[in-house]
Amino acid sequence: MKGLSKMMIAMIIPLIIIAMWDKYPVISDSVNYVLDPSFGWLLGFNLVIGFIIIVGFISFLQTLAQKYLTNQEELKILRKEQKLLQEEMKKYKDNPQKVMELNKKSLEFLPKTMDLTMNSVIYTSVPFILLFRWFSTYLKPIWGGWWILYYIILSMIFSSIFRKKMDIA
Repeated sequence: MKGLSKMMIAMIIPLIIIAMWDKYPVISDSVNYVLDPSFGWLLGFNLVIGFIIIVGFISFLQTLAQKYLTNQEELKILRKEQKLLQEEMKKYKDNPQKVMELNKKSLEFLPKTMDLTMNSVIYTSVPFILLFRWFSTYLKPIWGGWWILYYIILSMIFSSIFRKKMDIA
């Protein structure tokens, strides 16, 4: 239950900020004041290369947050146990009752895993949402809504590389 309340906080605060973005210009002006000279300069210098650098930087920061704001040893143990349960489920695929029992066991790991991983989400959600809103303002006139797809693809690539290099569960 602790992880669920953390998740709700991590979702509600950014939604409030997004709702207030247009009503209170101080929010958008503050974000623009910080991001225009740095990320805005990169995008102005070369849109594609700047975008790739920014996404790589953001992915790196998120990976660092995930590494140092979560208990990696405990997460690795949980993931190993989940993997063993999945392998056991494959063995008993012909026995639906045994698979259901094992599936029930595997669902017990979800709250523990969520609780461990939500810390990094709480600390990165507000800056991430502000950055996304800024990207939307900056890139939507140029790339339309496609920038989100480009961001997701690049973020997945960078995150998988950084997670592998930093040995993150």
